[in-house]
Amino acid sequence: TLPHNAKVHYNYANFLKDQGRNKEAIYHYRTALKVFTFFQKTSLRLFVLLSPQMLYPRHASALNNLGTLTKDTAEAKMYYQRALQLHPQHNRALFNLGNLLKSQEKTEEAIVLLKESIKYGPDFADAYSSLASLLAEQERFKEAEDIYQAGIKNCPDSSDLHNNYAVFLVDSGSPEKAVAHYQQAIQLSPSHHVAVVNLGRLYRSLGENSMAEEWYKRALKVARTAEVLSPLGALYYNTGRHKEALEVYREAVSLQPSQRDLRLALAQVLAVMGQTKEAEKMTSRIVSEEPRCLECYRLLSAIYSKQEHHEKALEAVDKALQLKPRDPKVISELFFTKGNQLREQNLLDKAFESYEAAVTLDPDQAQAWMNMGGIRHIQGNYVSARAYYERALRLVPDSKLLKENLAKLDRLER
Repeated sequence: TLPHNAKVHYNYANFLKDQGRNKEAIYHYRTALKVFTFFQKTSLRLFVLLSPQMLYPRHASALNNLGTLTKDTAEAKMYYQRALQLHPQHNRALFNLGNLLKSQEKTEEAIVLLKESIKYGPDFADAYSSLASLLAEQERFKEAEDIYQAGIKNCPDSSDLHNNYAVFLVDSGSPEKAVAHYQQAIQLSPSHHVAVVNLGRLYRSLGENSMAEEWYKRALKVARTAEVLSPLGALYYNTGRHKEALEVYREAVSLQPSQRDLRLALAQVLAVMGQTKEAEKMTSRIVSEEPRCLECYRLLSAIYSKQEHHEKALEAVDKALQLKPRDPKVISELFFTKGNQLREQNLLDKAFESYEAAVTLDPDQAQAWMNMGGIRHIQGNYVSARAYYERALRLVPDSKLLKENLAKLDRLER
């Protein structure tokens, strides 16, 4: 009804933005800006008397909000900068531009802007979280701690800030302190399922599995999503409750059927429960979609091994190695697995070579040292076998099997 009223367009754009109707919101923000600009040009006398931020406070906010709705980062940056030219103390524009520069790894510039955002908007909790997380990434932990503390003081009712501070405390090695802040976040916002899940994860890391399960289940009452189901499935799997893990992962996959990690987790549970055909089919389908899925080949190797198809298991390991993973421990594990498959086919010399490659990359691979000893033992090279057994025993001094093997060597050498 008032097509030329900038305030109406601006307020309606805010409403549309909150409704997620972004395209319409962009149109009305732009319309508001056109009216602002027209008014600016035709009100020079008033403009001389008043500063731009006093005369057009919504002008800067419209530009800032346009930036948040713009997918193109260069365009978004331009909107934030224009907002700050009009209103240099616009704390939301400072925050958004700071986060944009943070994503571009322009760390020092981002820190300056986020500090300015806090200075001009001390009750804006998100700015504290963003700045503190950036400082923590730079290993400036004392500064990050101070920012979180200031944020908690100025924004005590922010559940997100309490949750983020708790995450920081866990990462900093203070899980006991973290519990209180997770609980505070949940007290402030009982529907904050992220904090509820995080508290469950914390109890899981402390070995308190019953408490972890309780909090995961509580999170599911708030949000029955794949993100919440996944850690519960992992808890069940890692504590040997495979049937329950299977049910949870099936539900998670039904909610997010394209999520690779969930499908892999489900396939792994199926394999452990002996349902190898379904596990193989599911994993092979993921490989067809993502040929460079390293974990897929590792799981396929385990499935084929369980089916006693050792040649196919060996082929899967070789495909994983061809992907050239960067982590030496992962490569070591692959060579160890390859050695096992070769040994199952009685290709002992080749198996020995694979175990040797494994311990070269990871000298703490006790089982590989023991298997090398076992091969030399079978081949009658008792001196060499003893050396490998003893090397393994230094890594796992309580191993009964190693002690038994060494005792067998003693009897053979008498």
